Formats: sequence, structure tokens, C-alpha cells
Amino acid sequence: MRWFAAGVMLVAVASAASAEDKKPPYWASIASGQAMMRTGPGRNYPGTWLYQRRDLPIRVVQVYNHWRKIEDPDGQQGWMLVTMLSDKRSAIVRPGARRDLHNRPDGTSHVAYKAEPGVVGRIAKCRDGWCRMTIAKREGFVRMSDLWGLSDGESVD
Repeated sequence: MRWFAAGVMLVAVASAASAEDKKPPYWASIASGQAMMRTGPGRNYPGTWLYQRRDLPIRVVQVYNHWRKIEDPDGQQGWMLVTMLSDKRSAIVRPGARRDLHNRPDGTSHVAYKAEPGVVGRIAKCRDGWCRMTIAKREGFVRMSDLWGLSDGESVD
């Protein structure tokens, strides 16, 4: 039983180390149902915003020890503890009209669903201008240009 616990601990430490080795800028998401943004990299700095939206995409723009300076979809920047962030990729539907989620990554394919602006979903398999997006239990392909949470021309597996 001890070797199993040690093995699990090693895997957890290795995962945390790889997440902390990333060089900014990079994309992440909020891991917790509640995460505080602060004015500086420490709990002694005042909180500026309490996020209550798990999976909200954010962009990490600076690293300081266990703190990350993030930018949210509205362009606000502040500091968040790295444990409040996840490597799981998500995106938010950009403002404007509802966006089509297609059955295939092709604008002529059947429209399975429509997503309202501001809807957050997990993304995968982004390439050639399209991403597979999962919103709750619904899934479809959406144009990358309709989403915030990706870099231009980025591929996501």
C-alpha cells in the first residue's frame, strides 16, 4: 500500500511541476467554482474580483513563484494562485450573434446547436480554423474566430 501511495504522490508532483514550467503567455482555465483575482502575487494583496465560473478561459501573461498574472475575456488583469488554474482548455463564445455548432468542421455541414455569446465550453481538436466544443453534454464544431481562448492559428489536440 505504501508504494502505491508513493507512486500516486510522484505522479501528482510531476503534473504540478509540468504545469508550473510553462512559459507565458499561455492559455488555461479557472479550475475552481470560486477563484480570487488579486492586485499582486500574494494573499496579502487586495482581491479585485471573485470569479465564480469554473472553466472560464484565461490567458497567463506573467509568472511569479506560485502566482500567475492572468487576463480574463474582458481584458482585466490581476494575480491568481496557480492552484486555482487548470490546463484544461476552454473557450468563450465571442460577443455578437449566436454561433453555429456544426456536426463536422465544415460550414456546410448540419448545424447541431447554436451557442449564445458568453457561453463557456471545453475545446479539443482545434485545427484548420475549427474547434470541437463541448457545452454541458452537447458537442459540435465551431469556428475558431468565434471563440476567445485561442491564439491565432493555434492547434489543440
